[in-house]
Amino acid sequence: MLKGEQYGSRTPNERELRVIELVAKGLKNGEIAEAVGITEHVVKNYLRVIYDKLGLWNRVELALWYEARKHREETMN
Repeated sequence: MLKGEQYGSRTPNERELRVIELVAKGLKNGEIAEAVGITEHVVKNYLRVIYDKLGLWNRVELALWYEARKHREETMN
């Protein structure tokens, strides 16, 4: 984590958001890797970084975060 950043306060980049979206759809790491064009090992690394950025612990929390964010964006439009 960068100096001065609060735990769970950073925003995922576009590639990470794509991985989050696929996790929320219920895809497994191997399926995500195939869809994004990366290896399963890289997917695992992405997930570790994403969990750290968002202050989450697992896929269920990540999927709930994604759905809440999606819902918030829909209500803002």
